[in-house]
Amino acid sequence: MIGMVLAAGAGRRLQPLTDGLPKTLLPVDGERTILDIALGNMRHVGMDDVVVVTGFAAERIEERVPDLQRRYGLKLHTVFNDRAEEWNNAYSLWMARDFFSEGVLLANGDTVHPASVEESLLAARGPDILLAVDDVKQLGEEEMKVILDADGTVRRINKAIDPPSAAGEYIGVTLIEPVAATPLAAALETTWSRDPSLYYEDGYQQLVESGGKVHVAPIGKVDWVEVDNHDDLAIAREVACRC
Repeated sequence: MIGMVLAAGAGRRLQPLTDGLPKTLLPVDGERTILDIALGNMRHVGMDDVVVVTGFAAERIEERVPDLQRRYGLKLHTVFNDRAEEWNNAYSLWMARDFFSEGVLLANGDTVHPASVEESLLAARGPDILLAVDDVKQLGEEEMKVILDADGTVRRINKAIDPPSAAGEYIGVTLIEPVAATPLAAALETTWSRDPSLYYEDGYQQLVESGGKVHVAPIGKVDWVEVDNHDDLAIAREVACRC
């Protein structure tokens, strides 16, 4: 199994900090960036190889690869999404589809969380696709929420879900087993082909609607944040010092 970080986004709501810098490289704990936190988590749970999907300001990540490899004892591979500034992350994840067959521990490159999240997913291994879900926090309108069937598998995943009906929030970390490689790649291609502005979570929804199963693993009471704006970045700096 390998690690994977989606780090192609431009982070426009974080300008001017991201005028020429992908938001995954924003510092959150001294010199440690969001990407540093993600790679440290991957190494903590035993990953030796990590794929980073780049896009906006990709050269800023590329120039740091040698140092990041030394710092975390990882072999880093990069996959460049040349449409990252036009299309959404369903396409970014699909671009890395050739690695799915190795089994993937996926993390969004704008999420700050402790390695206990990855540990929870690995402890629950078995299902083809397993999503890390926060079923503790109070939900609002912007969260990527999930509705579950009676057997605990995902029926719907979408930001538009009414918060009281949701079972929790998907926090941007997924375990993808090798057996899911082909159906997930097909679902993602169907998704971005239909509408390139869609999220990879819409690809998960497409997979479910095609008869696939997506399971969840609750992460418990964990401090974490998705960094979309300056307020989130302030919270990330509080969370990161505990990671």
